[in-house]
Amino acid sequence: FFDKRMASEVPGDSLGDEFKGCIFRIAGGNDKQGFPMKQGILCNHRVRLLFKKGMSCYRERRSGCRKRKSVRGCVVGPDLAVMSLVLVKKGTDEIPGLTDDNKPRRLGPKRASNIRKLFGLEKKDDVR
Repeated sequence: FFDKRMASEVPGDSLGDEFKGCIFRIAGGNDKQGFPMKQGILCNHRVRLLFKKGMSCYRERRSGCRKRKSVRGCVVGPDLAVMSLVLVKKGTDEIPGLTDDNKPRRLGPKRASNIRKLFGLEKKDDVR
């Protein structure tokens, strides 16, 4: 996966025979010292950026504070320890523990129009 960027789709054939035909999307990762990958930084090493409220990889402790922190670029390199992948397309056979069982939706919709849409109700039906 070297020189692939975050959010790029990669085939799962190189991961093993059980992932044959699967397509994964690179969602992020951490290097060996624990610094996270950040989307939009086009390098495969660490850089120090000035973060403010609303940016990823930063949580504001006091209002208005900015902080310079180290993050990794979005390009996959040899010093990654963890890389997170998202399954985009399922392959030919089932992957045990990942695609072999269907989990029900844990939470339902809250808005009345979305409840009507989910259950096929009409406008005059009471959704309470």
